[in-house]
Amino acid sequence: MATGQYMESNGFYDAVEACGVVPVVVLDKVEDAVPLAEALKRGGLPAAEVTFRTPAAAACIERIARQCPDVLVGAGTVLNVEQAKRAVDAGARYLVSPGTDRETLCWALQNHVNIVPAGVTPTEVGWLRGQGIGLTKFFPAAVFGGVKAISALASVFIGHKFMPTGGVSKQNLGEYLSLPSVMACGGTWMVKPSLFADGDFTEVERLAGEAACAVRDVRG
Repeated sequence: MATGQYMESNGFYDAVEACGVVPVVVLDKVEDAVPLAEALKRGGLPAAEVTFRTPAAAACIERIARQCPDVLVGAGTVLNVEQAKRAVDAGARYLVSPGTDRETLCWALQNHVNIVPAGVTPTEVGWLRGQGIGLTKFFPAAVFGGVKAISALASVFIGHKFMPTGGVSKQNLGEYLSLPSVMACGGTWMVKPSLFADGDFTEVERLAGEAACAVRDVRG
């Protein structure tokens, strides 16, 4: 298996850290993709992890990649190689998985595709580090111990970075971001489908702005 050290040098990790919060997006309608991405960008969160939970995911990624090149668009809930290939073909700049499917990870590393696999135990994180992975998704964060668990893992896996997702909210965002081992957080509260069901993305922009402000407050 190739290693993931290329993500250190190609700017991907720097781009994720610069965002601080990666909105985790579920889209049912392709026509919502670009307005949502633009609202996030205006709010100060130029990123979107479009999850493969709906049939529209690949088409939404393609629209954002083509029409919003300044938005760091990727694919979430990537469970297998077939989804990974569809996402990359659509223009996804990275893949995020809720766990670690070794076949998908191997394909991504061999093809130098940016990937954020998940790991929550010392065994999982240690194995991923051995593949050259420098950032793992910690999911679901609230269930697996949140800030305390990440702090414990970071104390032994020196220099490793985490992206907690699942249970992260505007109320506890600052607590997560204050951890040196947290590169960014994944969140859904600013992109819940009910916020833009009527086609108005104003609230998405406002909540994205709040999150971006929280990132600046913690990191300067």
